[in-house]
Amino acid sequence: MSPTHDVIVIGLGGMGSAAAHHLAARGARVLGLEKFGPAHHHGSSHGGSRIIRQAYFEDPAYVPLLLRSYELYEELERATGREVATLCGGLMLGRPEARAVAGSVRSARQWDLPHEILDAHEIRRRFPTLNPNDDEIALYEARAGLVRPENTVVAHLQLATRNDADLHFNEPVTRWEPLPGGGVRVHTAENTYTAGQLVICPGAWAPQLLTDLGVPFGIERQVMYWFQPTGGVEPFRPERHPVYIWEDARGVQIYGFPSIDGPDLGAKVAFFRKGTACSPETIDREVHAGEIQAMAEHMSRRIPSLPGTFLKAATCMYSNTPDEHFVIARHPEHPDSVTVACGFSGHGFKFVPVVGEIVADLALSGTTEHPIELFDPNRLAAAPA
Repeated sequence: MSPTHDVIVIGLGGMGSAAAHHLAARGARVLGLEKFGPAHHHGSSHGGSRIIRQAYFEDPAYVPLLLRSYELYEELERATGREVATLCGGLMLGRPEARAVAGSVRSARQWDLPHEILDAHEIRRRFPTLNPNDDEIALYEARAGLVRPENTVVAHLQLATRNDADLHFNEPVTRWEPLPGGGVRVHTAENTYTAGQLVICPGAWAPQLLTDLGVPFGIERQVMYWFQPTGGVEPFRPERHPVYIWEDARGVQIYGFPSIDGPDLGAKVAFFRKGTACSPETIDREVHAGEIQAMAEHMSRRIPSLPGTFLKAATCMYSNTPDEHFVIARHPEHPDSVTVACGFSGHGFKFVPVVGEIVADLALSGTTEHPIELFDPNRLAAAPA
């Protein structure tokens, strides 16, 4: 009996929605399966905003993918009419030797990306809300900004549906298996499906769905905070205030955004990689008073007017690999039928559209022209948990 679909996509968050779009756009018969509703808040692809930048401190190897991702975000906006990206400029702040600064400078110079290096005096002059120490500098990138995760997911789902993808929501996958003669079978709480190819974009559910991948994923609870600045949000509008990642002398990073959703929602800030281990089943969704206080105190030394009034907070999850690089590849145990995209380690959303393109390449032809050697899961097979 022939498969009922060409490709099944498990998970329709950021990466899975993009994969479903790119696969369907190429004429594949796509079935998408999602545990929750569209653009939900249970995983990682929510919270109103994510930073997008090209001078990438994590590794210069990411830059070609970012350049393509920018192109695809523009195409997504044109194709759907949805607001997806806002390029308001961005600062990577800290001492010159800080990873956020030195790594960004390295990527910018290697790839000849437009940028400026600002000393503390110039930072304060151009961005009066910010209060860096005298020994801190910043890389400023005019092409940095933010993308809206919920809008991005909805836009990709819209295009996938436009190209006849069959998308099932509130239908959790219970297990999947390769078939002896080729192809895959996927079991959900409601039905069983077969396809020639399987794409797995599981987010924080990677440990459950990819037990044979050999990657020791760590799932981490993170908190996003919104504060009303003292004096109002006008100085924090995107025309006047950039996105930023700010690293202190201890290596602790915070990141934040301009005010993008009106005066009542203030500005969003968060710690980067200062979360606690969890699972999707055990994550504490309550944000506690001590956490809010710690965030406010940390911000008050850097942006004195920002932690004026706490407005709200929300949790999300990072799916971390030991080296914090992604996993995008054919499954080593099932290279003929299964493609995986996971372990995005808190810095993946800016890559959503290009990951969708890569996954479609791998699922339909087994290879891609994009540089993804860094994301081979075999690098982590022997890594300690």
